[in-house]
Amino acid sequence: MKTFHLLTLIGTSHIAQFSVDEVTTAIQTIRPEIIAVELDKTRLHALLQKKKNKLHLTDLPKIGFKGYLFALIGSYLQKKLGKLVGLEPGSEMKQAVVLAKKQKAQLALIDQPIEITLHRFSQAFTWREKFHLIADIFNGIFRPKHQLKKYRLETFDLTKVPSEKLIKKLMAGLKIRYPNLYRVLVAERNQVLAKNLTQLIQTHPEKKIVAVVGAGHETEIINQIQKNLLSQIDD
Repeated sequence: MKTFHLLTLIGTSHIAQFSVDEVTTAIQTIRPEIIAVELDKTRLHALLQKKKNKLHLTDLPKIGFKGYLFALIGSYLQKKLGKLVGLEPGSEMKQAVVLAKKQKAQLALIDQPIEITLHRFSQAFTWREKFHLIADIFNGIFRPKHQLKKYRLETFDLTKVPSEKLIKKLMAGLKIRYPNLYRVLVAERNQVLAKNLTQLIQTHPEKKIVAVVGAGHETEIINQIQKNLLSQIDD
């Protein structure tokens, strides 16, 4: 959890009960006027309706085949991990949405539309990264212990949020092995999330904001918000 003026930014794991509890405690304690979540309208609707798939074959022209396939694989893996810990993926986001309604706080969707992200993914994903992904999925299924040892995750607890040190290490590895995936799924979205939070801060300078985002985005979002505000002061 990080704070910046009246903004409290909570970095979560989408399959950790710890994150659900942390979001609940923070919102009930801070009682923010605005609750922001790393969702767009499509993902929010899918989360609330408990849809198995957020996207359909009719979305292919908009997002591309690679983006569609990636979404299916990602959804499958999250649900697989969610079953291991007995928690529906995205439960912490859903809890934030429920509490926003309960406390009559403004709900802000701060992520870019999933269709844009997947379309950018389809354009950017290279053949080299495809081979890496196939190899990593294969090893993850048939050589899970080897993969955990490779990334030193033997003692990793799925029920908790990874440490900031571990997140930095994983992000660094992702950036090297999948540079285009990192750019589209992490770096570009960090810019969008930070921009939207910056606008909320400027539009509602006296209001408390709690923002719930994936732990991999937390640090860079705060850094970018600070840069955004400083650059506007200089102008």
